[in-house]
Amino acid sequence: MSIEVIKPGLQSSIQDRGRTGYMHLGVAKGGAMDPLSMTLANWLVGNSPANPVLEICLLGPTLRFKQAVSVAVSGAKFDIEVCSKEGTCLAVNVNQTIQLRAGDTLKFGKRLQGVRTYLAIAATFDCEAVLGSCATHFSAKFAGFKGRALQVGDHLSLSHCEVRQTRTLPIHVAQQYGGKYLLRCVPSVETSHFSPAQLSQFYTRSYLLRSDSNRMGLRFDGEPLSMNDMDELISSGLSQGSVQLPPSGLPIISSVDGQTIGGYPRIANVISADLFALGQLVAGDKVNFSLVSLEQANDIYASQQRQLAPYLDN
Repeated sequence: MSIEVIKPGLQSSIQDRGRTGYMHLGVAKGGAMDPLSMTLANWLVGNSPANPVLEICLLGPTLRFKQAVSVAVSGAKFDIEVCSKEGTCLAVNVNQTIQLRAGDTLKFGKRLQGVRTYLAIAATFDCEAVLGSCATHFSAKFAGFKGRALQVGDHLSLSHCEVRQTRTLPIHVAQQYGGKYLLRCVPSVETSHFSPAQLSQFYTRSYLLRSDSNRMGLRFDGEPLSMNDMDELISSGLSQGSVQLPPSGLPIISSVDGQTIGGYPRIANVISADLFALGQLVAGDKVNFSLVSLEQANDIYASQQRQLAPYLDN
């Protein structure tokens, strides 16, 4: 079975949980920018939480399915419709299983909120795995589908297609993206290099996401911190969620495809439970940072995992 790409969207690509254990070789983790939504989409079609999905960014694709199969969309909200081969179109919802017949076309229309949504399919992507992952690595041009985003005329090969029971996410689990975000942080490696005044400014000021943000890093505009007294640093390892302060005094958050080392001081690190939100920020969204302790961060993550527990086992 295959999926024909009628329209590719802006940056539609195969992603999964990414690859771990290779940052010392200069290979970023990669994978879905919003792994929470990926997990929920996979649950809706009865897949493993780590099953590869299509990550859809800002402008969605139009896809024709050659065989009956169950699919689901979770994450950013889009207008979506299914059109039969006879030409009849029906609007469908995110966060519930969608049953497709052979010849149906899935069309993504207007984006309503958020940035990235995830299309899970009750099937196996016949994709190229590199270093144990099918996640598309754009800069290195490997894995996923030919190491790139989808293009018009592509055919994605699938196997083991199934029609499974219909599921719907409870309202309290489905995410909402309102354009204002509070990102909780713990201290990072160079936090002690910043003065109390600088730290206070960082945690009380608001920042707006810049349009040149991407899967490598998120850049912000706002009132900058003074960086005149900062010492030069030797470059060292970065992790997803590292908040760096370059000479401009405006934060950059390292993301899933980010560089593996950097030389700007790290003032904070976004906690694991909030990393999914980085995949849903759109240019102009407002962000504030909040300091929590490591113990609080662990408690928040444990609470999130308890809430997700019913959706982690199919």
